[in-house]
Amino acid sequence: MNAALDPADDLISYVNASPTPWHAVGETIRRLEAAGYRRLDEAESWSVKPGDRVYVVRAGSSIAALEIGDAPPETAGFRLVGAHTDSPNLRVKPNAQLKRSGQHQIGVEIYGGVLLYTWLDRDLALAGRVMVRAGSTLDARLVRFDRAMLRVPSLAIHLDRAVNTEGLVLNAQSHMVPLLALESGGTLDFKAMLADAVRRDGESLAAGDVLAFELCAYDVVPATRGGVRGEYVFAPRLDNLASCHASLAALLDAPAAPHVTRGVFLFDHEEVGSMSAQGADGPFLRDVLTRICAAHPKASRDALPRALARSFFVSADMAHALHPNYADKHEPQHQPQLGGGPVIKSNANQRYATDAEGQARFELWCAEADVTPQRFVTRTDLACGSTIGPITAAGLGMRVVDVGNPMLSMHSCREMSGAADVAKMIAVMRAFFTARS
Repeated sequence: MNAALDPADDLISYVNASPTPWHAVGETIRRLEAAGYRRLDEAESWSVKPGDRVYVVRAGSSIAALEIGDAPPETAGFRLVGAHTDSPNLRVKPNAQLKRSGQHQIGVEIYGGVLLYTWLDRDLALAGRVMVRAGSTLDARLVRFDRAMLRVPSLAIHLDRAVNTEGLVLNAQSHMVPLLALESGGTLDFKAMLADAVRRDGESLAAGDVLAFELCAYDVVPATRGGVRGEYVFAPRLDNLASCHASLAALLDAPAAPHVTRGVFLFDHEEVGSMSAQGADGPFLRDVLTRICAAHPKASRDALPRALARSFFVSADMAHALHPNYADKHEPQHQPQLGGGPVIKSNANQRYATDAEGQARFELWCAEADVTPQRFVTRTDLACGSTIGPITAAGLGMRVVDVGNPMLSMHSCREMSGAADVAKMIAVMRAFFTARS
């Protein structure tokens, strides 16, 4: 974390640098390397020793960062925080370009549980990664059009008089297609536009060299402080970049030379189920922990299961704050407030992995950080969302607690949270990283 910035302002900086999961990993790498972390390549042999600070990237959109402890993981375990780099948004289709009614448009898919109406009438840009043929090599390059270039216009009330009384109904296929340019302005080659954006100095790169891309629409309006006293954070992608930022800041701020190996795992694809090579329901977590165990000079044959039995995993994902206009949607005895501190999330049907031990331990870490936690349980007559917590608990058998900072407007194009909660969550995670048990 930038020590010169208030934690909430540093979160804003992190979010503004991270319009996509690939950019979030890039910003995370920048901060890790500034703190002395070095990259481990999954295709090479690993050599680590106590005190080493290392990170591993998979598919460009998931990252693990670990500080190796003095004791072997099989005797001390791991202390880990997990979060996710992806957020619900509009993703560009492979055959993206189309023309309708005098407009150039870009076809998009809906990624995750998007609140569609919040993407209407926004100044949008595109960002992501582009795969190009550069000479004889295949190269992945980040791209970010940091200017207003797209818009999904709403229909005028004169053409839908009942919209305010009967509700807005949007068809994801036909109503959410962004406008890019007027046909009357001339021809438009989308791949040529991408080639121009990722071309390096002196390089000859044409539209045909753009072989594939993964692009997200994003709101070009920067994240900012809000409220009369700056008590809010107004930003896109708080779910779940706020948890990525808190875990990373806590890891980098924690005192050096821990006995236990500690770290963070930031996964892609949580919003669509986590089942991918780089998702929490894939092999990334197990692969990295297996190799870290095996790299220790005193590792035994059963190092990983022994390490997991001594490990703890904090699943950090944003939580639902009490909405004053819809208070009846919240469980009466569990109503987290913006600015009220970290939220412990529970669900008897295991949509969250919190059990009594996990809750008790998180309470102790909160007490050590002089922070009072809040609690969330969804209404019994409403379906409960889920996180990477149950996936991790079921997949590896680690002890897990599900937590998150409270927020409003979850899954909107722009969300909001409490500025004071940023420092509180970082403090609790720092206590977790340094606690003796």
